[in-house]
Amino acid sequence: MARPLVAIVGRPNVGKSSLFNRLVGERLAVVDDTPGTTRDRLIAAAEWSGRIFDVMDTGGIDPASGGPGHKGAPLSVDSADYIREIRAQAEFAIQSADAVIFLTEVTSGVTPADQEIAQLLRRSRTAPTQPPGPLPRPLREFPPGEGGELRPPVFLAVNRSETEARRQEAVAFYELGMGEPHPISALHGTGVADLLDEVVAVLPQAEAGEEDERVKIAIVGKPNSGKSTLLNRLLGEERVIVSPIPGTTRDAIDTEMEYGGLPITLIDTAGIRRRGKIAPGVEKYSVLRAMGAIRRADVALLVLDALAGVTAQDAHIAGYVLEEYKSVVIVVNKWDLVEKESDTMAIYTRQVRQELNFLDYVPALFISALTGRRVDQVLPIALQVQEERLTRIPTSALNQLVREAVTRHPPPSHAGRRLKILYASQVRTDPPTFLFHVNDPELMHFSYERYLENRLREAYPFTGTPLRFSFRKRREDT
Repeated sequence: MARPLVAIVGRPNVGKSSLFNRLVGERLAVVDDTPGTTRDRLIAAAEWSGRIFDVMDTGGIDPASGGPGHKGAPLSVDSADYIREIRAQAEFAIQSADAVIFLTEVTSGVTPADQEIAQLLRRSRTAPTQPPGPLPRPLREFPPGEGGELRPPVFLAVNRSETEARRQEAVAFYELGMGEPHPISALHGTGVADLLDEVVAVLPQAEAGEEDERVKIAIVGKPNSGKSTLLNRLLGEERVIVSPIPGTTRDAIDTEMEYGGLPITLIDTAGIRRRGKIAPGVEKYSVLRAMGAIRRADVALLVLDALAGVTAQDAHIAGYVLEEYKSVVIVVNKWDLVEKESDTMAIYTRQVRQELNFLDYVPALFISALTGRRVDQVLPIALQVQEERLTRIPTSALNQLVREAVTRHPPPSHAGRRLKILYASQVRTDPPTFLFHVNDPELMHFSYERYLENRLREAYPFTGTPLRFSFRKRREDT
């Protein structure tokens, strides 16, 4: 069973990203006073009272995005060109969440935008915004709650309620008809604990034996790169429709199989176009589903068209996968159509490495899904990459490796101060995440972080798998 999902929704500039950062314990979301800073969904894990769940930050839902009766200028000043896309992302978050935090803010009082979002939340329990078809996670079919309360549960939070006077003003938000307002301060943390106590109480509990142990492999790429042909070849049957018309696949299609006794879920996805090329309607939702498929996958097979070469869109999709810290195998398809000489594969490999230089740790495989050439190597390599993803380095070995790296190449100094790495540990796998205790995280330059990653990969390759580094300041009492 996937971790429960809590979505944060609200109008622009009420502090959703600040609350997101507070819940996940890291400054992952960009926070700015300009409305519309957050455009895409951002998801990270949080923990409260021993419960682990995912939190989804969303862009502000803007009344000027086509809601009834709104003709004024958009609130999302910095994202006016993406208002409809932001709204679609937020609506998708509401549909797929186990609980929703509806965030408002006390200083503006109840606004027409808040009223519209409250109405949207009421409609979401009976009228899905998605067209029929598989979703990245199934829409929740909640039974009606006692007394007619909203399902999935919605928690109304009133931000920037730092003072007693503002907490008293929060009662005005009863007007929204969304239940009891919870006065909080995302910036200072006031009231957040009480809010979380109520949220985690309604999240679904994973039952024993319910955890999905299948290795999930998503097949991603731009339209007409041969993703569905590859899936059919891997399965040995015509599981999905294959057509030379780009965009034939519109849903993220899950297919379960076994390979060498290991249970696997293959996920075929719609081709992902550039933002400006995505048509409204069905295709827009298809891309949202493809993005959801990337998020829930363990390994992504990035399918490239050998005839087209590595395009900017291929790099864009690779960036999506990397943002989710998913493992990757580059699959160069249609290799049978390329005119070859003795060094053609070596030349093409160098081109792939050059164009996708941020994936230099990723294996590349040249195949023909149409003829089946080398397709038998795809799953073994993907499973090998998954094993690398689960590698754990002993703490003593990790610190020995870090000490040797620092001795070989000490950190550069800045303004007379030098970075000191005091201790390192691997705090999780899937993806491999490393925590470094340092004297001052601000002294860690990205180039030295990359140096540490390179030294780490010399001993532990983590083939095909991105590494996540976190730097924490040493406590004063240590």
